[in-house]
Amino acid sequence: MKIAIAGTGYVGLSNAILLAQHHEVTAVDVIPEKVDMVNRRESPIADAYIEDYLKHKNLSLTATLDGDSAYREAELIIIAAPTNYDDVTGHFDTRAVESILSQIQRVKSKALVIIKSTIPIGYTQKISERYPTLSILFAPEFLREGKALYDNLYPSRIIVGIPKGKESLLPGARLFASLMQEGAIKEEIPVLITGSSEAESIKLFSNTFLAIRVAYFNEIDTYAEEKGLHTADIIKGMGYDPRIGDFYNNPSFGYGGYCLPKDTKQLLANYRDVPETMIRAVVEANETRKQYIADHIASLSPKRVGIYRLTMKSGSDNFRSSAIQGIIERLKEKGIDLIIYEPTLDKDTFEGVPVTHDLESFRETSDIILANRVSEDLLPVKDKVYTRDLFSRD
Repeated sequence: MKIAIAGTGYVGLSNAILLAQHHEVTAVDVIPEKVDMVNRRESPIADAYIEDYLKHKNLSLTATLDGDSAYREAELIIIAAPTNYDDVTGHFDTRAVESILSQIQRVKSKALVIIKSTIPIGYTQKISERYPTLSILFAPEFLREGKALYDNLYPSRIIVGIPKGKESLLPGARLFASLMQEGAIKEEIPVLITGSSEAESIKLFSNTFLAIRVAYFNEIDTYAEEKGLHTADIIKGMGYDPRIGDFYNNPSFGYGGYCLPKDTKQLLANYRDVPETMIRAVVEANETRKQYIADHIASLSPKRVGIYRLTMKSGSDNFRSSAIQGIIERLKEKGIDLIIYEPTLDKDTFEGVPVTHDLESFRETSDIILANRVSEDLLPVKDKVYTRDLFSRD
């Protein structure tokens, strides 16, 4: 098949590579540097599997700035455009998705369109009515930054949503699910074809549940630290219960990244006319955790606090909405001198805070070093390090 993919971020590029193993894929982006990198078989994002597949696999993959031609010729189009949460409107900013849909309609494409961008509940239903000539489905992604292609090769599930009144798209939904299965290494993959609003709900409720789990173990850690208890022992003891499990329970400075902060806020916005307590609580719990960390550090009266990495997890070069940024803002408000060590950032400052690439100087001049996740870089000054990473894993 001829497949076009709009966007070369984690979602778009991982899907492009997965499908390019067996089909002719054109990845569309508006940034020339990213297009050139993909065509040189270089990854514009940090992801070990993406980097390996680009270098060593026989892929039918090209990247282009010419979306018109790509969409006009495609039989299948995947939209993987960013949808950031807008705090002013209280909803995802879906303008990039709508711009691509308008472009697809303008070039009179007959392709099956799959939205993979994260969107509000009910969005696909509304947008399919606005573009009645387009065949639009929604398929949520469940990918981790830094492991996006791995999560496509070994997916937890494949879900495809069909808008009400568009039941004729069922064969297309089945086709897309089969394409994703074809590219995967995992063989027994659960597949669910449902309504588009249900599929959107699965995405937002799944990520919010993960956020609840993060916030819950962080609040256990806050309590234990305040009361002089051993957090690790408490969490380990809880984890022996198979209903709780020993996974996704490592305390942190808060949940961050591209998905959890915005998805929890969007779900809360979807609850505007529905009684709820827990969804609002998890959003507030994340802010409480960051405030607690900042207050605790300030109580130690440091002369200078070093921030070790703006990224929040190992194997990722992305620090969008990382929790450490909220802590930095709170420490700045307290008048504490800060310095950031972030080797991937090609700037002298970040949000008014000096940035250094000199690890040795960073370690020497910082009284306290905040590290969301421990690293061998900090072993020589481990007595200076403040982290809540108890199990040395994400």
